[in-house]
Amino acid sequence: MADRAECERVFNRFDVNGDGKISLTEFADALKVLGLTSQEEVERRMKEIDKDGDGFITLEELVDFQSANPNLMNEVLKKL
Repeated sequence: MADRAECERVFNRFDVNGDGKISLTEFADALKVLGLTSQEEVERRMKEIDKDGDGFITLEELVDFQSANPNLMNEVLKKL
């Protein structure tokens, strides 16, 4: 199972501009590298992770998502 440090590594890799949050564009670009190219799938995943609905993924939201979906995060980690 991924731990917080691994979540931080994924977060920092996705947060291209370093502003402390992952935008939809950054998220879409990251998922394309991981093999997800469908805009619908990207938006669905974004809504799943972005619990406060502000259009950005914070580190805490990513950690919460990892806790709920450890197998999925492990697949992401393997591809990074």
